Amino acid sequence: MTRIPIALPIGDLSTFAKSLRKQIQTHDGPPTHVELLNMLARSAGYQNFQQLRARAPAESPPVGEQDPRPVPEADVALIARAIGHFDEKGQLIRWPSRRSHQVLALWALWSAFPTGVSLDDAAVKTFITARHRFGDHALLRRELVDLGLLTRTVDGRDYRRIEREPPPDARGLIRQLSGRLDEV
Repeated sequence: MTRIPIALPIGDLSTFAKSLRKQIQTHDGPPTHVELLNMLARSAGYQNFQQLRARAPAESPPVGEQDPRPVPEADVALIARAIGHFDEKGQLIRWPSRRSHQVLALWALWSAFPTGVSLDDAAVKTFITARHRFGDHALLRRELVDLGLLTRTVDGRDYRRIEREPPPDARGLIRQLSGRLDEV
């Protein structure tokens, strides 16, 4: 199995070394591989190695090395079924019953939101209402927030699009709908 390298960001090397030395000195005997990984992660400010691995940024491999992770391909059949929930103008006709179709529809709406712009509740309502035909803008707004595609303040006055990399299926649907949603 190919291992994915995990970077260990260290703010202060001296503090890191002191923490690591203290952990090794208080340990009974030489640490095992996993124990040493946990010590290194704790010295860098993480709870353990699992937290370090979970928070490690997905970095591209160094020049000349191949990324060992397979590139997932878009499910063409899923995209074809999901696009059936949109009309020729790119408006969402109905709320899909399948969760996989719902998520793709939300990504399509997300792609039309302006980047780096703060919107108030009324602007979000107007924006979403113009992009669907089944009359439930609140459902779509709530789902966009719950899926982590939009963020809002606690009082609901300020909404912003969260910049994320869409999954392959969503990218495929967005490509097929490109131009339609922007024209609304």
